[in-house]
Amino acid sequence: MSGHSKWHNIQKTKGAADAKRSATFTKIAKEMIVAVKQGGSGDPKNNSRLATVVAKAKAANMPNDNIKRTIEKALGAGSTDSYESLTYEGYGPSGVAVIVETLTDNRNRTAPNIRHLFDKYNGNLGATGCVSWSFDQKGVIVIDNEDGDLDEDEVMMAALEAGADDLKNEGDVFTVYTAPEAFNDVAAALETAGFTFVSAQLEMVPQTYVKLTDEKDIKNMTKLIELLEDDDDVQNVWHNWEQED
Repeated sequence: MSGHSKWHNIQKTKGAADAKRSATFTKIAKEMIVAVKQGGSGDPKNNSRLATVVAKAKAANMPNDNIKRTIEKALGAGSTDSYESLTYEGYGPSGVAVIVETLTDNRNRTAPNIRHLFDKYNGNLGATGCVSWSFDQKGVIVIDNEDGDLDEDEVMMAALEAGADDLKNEGDVFTVYTAPEAFNDVAAALETAGFTFVSAQLEMVPQTYVKLTDEKDIKNMTKLIELLEDDDDVQNVWHNWEQED
């Protein structure tokens, strides 16, 4: 659930291990509960934030029954789940920009955990806004083309007609970029057209990238991302590290 616009930095959800898949579903469910409560509706047609999360859930192969149960749970009169959305910004080794998006029921637990990981792996947590200015929020839809059956012109035409801004052919996938407000419509149109998504979500896409050459920096940055992602309170980790293929 992390990374940036470069496809080789995006882990294929469909190939994830069962434990990783379960953790992904848990985090998406938490996001769905927040979307339902804040949007005041369990119908994606009347709740744009929920529609965005449902598109993400479907791309992650979350079963429809799970999606339905989660929405019903959020709508239930006895639902006590309450999460606060907090974003942390900082720097990894050699100044790599890092954004950590969380949903937490205890900020006094989350903040120290995040700070500890930055400190441990040669990074430092910064003030709000210290790195987000160098990222753009975009809708990012990754279309599966592992079999090579899709024609680039046809995919491009379908994406642009649906309202997308750009498309990149990255070999075994096509990556479609949209404005945040156009994401739901584009995702729905491409799904209706029969395309299979590897992932579909709003992402923080870096304007520039940083390459790491020092082996210790690479090791620390890899571990920082890995442990941030494993934290139950963390939803997404965005960064501008230009990883090697």
